[in-house]
Amino acid sequence: MLVGFILIGGVVSTYLLLGILGLSKGMDFAETQAYLKELAINPTSASANWYELMLLQAVNHLGTFFLPSMVYWYFIEHRNWGQFNPRPTSAVAGFSLVALIVIAFMPFDGLIIEWNQNLHLPETLRPIEQWMRDQELKLAGLTKYLTTFNTTSQLLVAVLVIAVIPAIGEETLFRGILQRNFSYWTGNAHVGIWLAAALFSAIHVQFLGFFPRMLLGALFGYLYLWSGNLWVSILAHFVNNGFTVLMVYLHQKEMTSVDIESTESVPILGSIVALGVTAGLLYYFKQINSEQT
Repeated sequence: MLVGFILIGGVVSTYLLLGILGLSKGMDFAETQAYLKELAINPTSASANWYELMLLQAVNHLGTFFLPSMVYWYFIEHRNWGQFNPRPTSAVAGFSLVALIVIAFMPFDGLIIEWNQNLHLPETLRPIEQWMRDQELKLAGLTKYLTTFNTTSQLLVAVLVIAVIPAIGEETLFRGILQRNFSYWTGNAHVGIWLAAALFSAIHVQFLGFFPRMLLGALFGYLYLWSGNLWVSILAHFVNNGFTVLMVYLHQKEMTSVDIESTESVPILGSIVALGVTAGLLYYFKQINSEQT
């Protein structure tokens, strides 16, 4: 039923986009459909401006992730937002550690990104691999366009659309609903975390980044499990996306030499050290929140 709500949400958000574009550009229904199709095929070559594409991203994300999740949670499971949180926010220890954990994890995750991008399918599946890589190039082009900032206002819009909205919407669906249900159905919290993390990665349809994104989803999942509060995983997701957007902006403005988008030749030693620091911080976070129970 949740899948049905997600599909319905996708359809509703598409028609909402058609309405917004039709009104803003003075197009009829057929023209707007053709325009949306053009955007879907090659967004950066279409006549949409940067703000329009950001609006499309925001509406699509809300309609596909957040709103279907809330409809399912409130009207099918008959629960409220507070029931995402077995532990109240005021009782969570180490909120400030969440940002450190996420940032510390980035170098190791960068190493996994590099490894994942260099994976190759067997020769018999070479056409599929080529299709995957072509799709990645298209998505990379869109990402590059959306994260090229000319003004501070663009940075703020990007933080909202790339960090705030996905953090709330995706964590509500994947950790708040799917992880909890998978854990209940299997009777194992770890299985629930990894199943939700795998779906979290797969739904992004970026095959060459499947494993690093799954690890990131699992990190969010364990933070949710050990804290008992969905706002913790929302914060972690926001820090991951928001920190990346900010670093991209600072690099473009030549305020830092660090190119966070580059995954070439990630130092193995530094990545392993980062993994050790992340593991230590996670263990400490788990311990201080276990003491609160």
